[in-house]
Amino acid sequence: MPATDALVLCENAALTFGRGTTAVVAVHGADLSVRAGDRLAIVGPSGSGKSSLLHLLAGLERPTSGAVSWPGLGGSADIGLVFQADSLVPALDVAENTALPLVLAGRPEARRRLSVTEALGLVGAADLADRLPEEISGGQAQRVAVARVLAQEPRLILADEPTGRLDHATGARVLDALLVAADRTGAALVVTTHDPAVAARLTVRRAMRDGRLLAPEDTP
Repeated sequence: MPATDALVLCENAALTFGRGTTAVVAVHGADLSVRAGDRLAIVGPSGSGKSSLLHLLAGLERPTSGAVSWPGLGGSADIGLVFQADSLVPALDVAENTALPLVLAGRPEARRRLSVTEALGLVGAADLADRLPEEISGGQAQRVAVARVLAQEPRLILADEPTGRLDHATGARVLDALLVAADRTGAALVVTTHDPAVAARLTVRRAMRDGRLLAPEDTP
């Protein structure tokens, strides 16, 4: 596939933490391209390198060797990140947390309000808008964290085990929201997961094992 077709492109990208005898290779020479509209699950057990690869795709880590580029994106504002932890700001209520990236991006207030309302509705959290993070459950907080990303309407959504801390019903609703939002905007969606049921809902699956991204034909 031509590099110009890719939103993000990994070319033999490796990531090592530490040096010498204490060095740990988290990702070994990964080759991966993600295009608009892709629905990709990166599967594997804990410690297999899934999160490290996602951090490379997001630009949160620089590759130790090889390269990661974003030929189809205009900048970091085009990337939405959903982490395992909800990472809400304690002093802001749910609506304010959801709007925070839009405020930082300088979006007009009327547009912010509409985006926040739609995003919270997608994850079933509209009734939580006035509550503080300490007043909602962990599952609700994770749904709000997803809504915060959806409100940005990014072109690339990277979700690191977004359902890992949720019960089955709540996890399914969060994944529904991610898929609906990606379909609505044409964004690419990349989800790391150890749950086969989550992986099965995405079109393409790539497995990681001991820091190595396996070829499609080697993915179960």
